[in-house]
Order: sequence, then C-alpha cells, then structure tokens
Amino acid sequence: MKGAIIGDIIGSRFEWANVKSKEFELFTKDSRFTDDSVLTLAIANAILEKSSYESNVKAFARNYPFAGYGGNFRKWMVDLIKGPYNSWGNGSAMRVSPIAYAFDSEEEVLAEAEKSASITHNHPEGIKGAQAIALATYLARNGETKESIKKAVSARFSYDLDRTIAAIRPDYKFDVSCQGSVPEAIIAFLESTNFEDAIRTAISIGGDSDTIACMTGAIAEAYYGGVPEEIEKEAIKRLSDELKNVYTAFNNKL
Repeated sequence: MKGAIIGDIIGSRFEWANVKSKEFELFTKDSRFTDDSVLTLAIANAILEKSSYESNVKAFARNYPFAGYGGNFRKWMVDLIKGPYNSWGNGSAMRVSPIAYAFDSEEEVLAEAEKSASITHNHPEGIKGAQAIALATYLARNGETKESIKKAVSARFSYDLDRTIAAIRPDYKFDVSCQGSVPEAIIAFLESTNFEDAIRTAISIGGDSDTIACMTGAIAEAYYGGVPEEIEKEAIKRLSDELKNVYTAFNNKL
C-alpha cells in the first residue's frame, strides 16, 4: 500500500501535464495526494475496522470532496446515485492494494478485490482491473518472479503484457479505463529495475499519471520488498493527519 500512495503523490502533478520521460524531480511543492490515496486508505480502514468497503469509501470521499473524483463517483458518494453504476474506470484498481496485503490466499484476494470494486465498478472490466492489480501485488508479495506474475495475470485476465514501454509511450494518451491503463501499469512494473525506477517508468508513459503510478507502485513495493525510506518520508508528510493515522495503523498491523 505504501507504494500506491507514493505513486499517487509523485504522479499527481503530471496527470494534466504529462512528461514522456523518466527524468523529472520526484517531489515539488505541487506534489499532493489525490483521490487515489484517499480511497486506498478507505479500503485499508475498512480492513482494519472490519467494516464495509462502501461505508468507508463514502466516508473518506466526503471528508476529501475535492480530491479529484470522477463525475459518477461524486454523485454516488453523496447518494445521488444509489448502488453501483457499472463503471469500467480504473478507480477500482487504484484503491485495491491493501487487499493484497490483508488476505493470505489467491482466492481470498480475488474475491475481496471483486467485493471492493463492485460497490461502484460492477462492470466486468472494472472488476477485472481491480483483481489484476490485487493478484499481481499478492504474487509479488509472496516472492513470485516477474515472469510468473506476467504469466498468471495474462492467463487469467487476457491482458497483453508483451508490449514494451518504448512502444507504448509515443502514442499513449489519457485513458481512465481499466482496460486502457491497468495493463500499462503492470508493464511499467515488469520493466522496472527498482522501486523508484518503477514509478518513473509508470509516469513516463503519460496519460492518467497519478493512477498509473499508484497501480505500478503497489506491485513494485511488494516485489522489491518495500520502498526507499527517504521517498516514503517525503510522500507521507503530504498526507493529512487522518490519512497518515490510517497509513501508519495499517502498516503497523500488516
């Protein structure tokens, strides 16, 4: 989960000002948390308190109403939309990473990922995206190789993970769909050499930079056995006290 939060914060300033390069300053005064971090920590809090995903996601979103949510999600969070709204957006995948740390079997991780997604993203692609990030993170946490992670995700979800970042980057544009951003985030992880390189690679694609880096960061943290302390410190000081408390509690427990 640390990697997801860090990826979101570093990627935040590039969402509407893409950089097609791995050469950039990691943090500036404009680096901030967005809806990706808020909702990731909402899922973490639901796990900590053994309470519903829906109630936590709504409560956290209402506490941070200007974090950058999509239009239908904003309506849902204030009950103008009742129940899930068939979304295939990457919001389901960006918030799922705590589940990969809290559950200890592939079956549980996939089931909980679907459960967390379907409160809003009950479209098959919305569920698929959340399960793919959760599974990749879970497998990485349990010591699987990049090749085995790639094979498992490709086989289950039929994502094309044989492309390269060099081939994707030139023509890649903003795409908030799971099907148009989750595979790219996984490829960025697969090509990375360490955690920081994973974040830089994810952001260099362009598009929905904070969310792609969030998803890539979740897997990269699990695979590389953590995150650099100095990067974590710089990111976490940008969280509110409430979000920081959940972040600390979740990491201390799991």
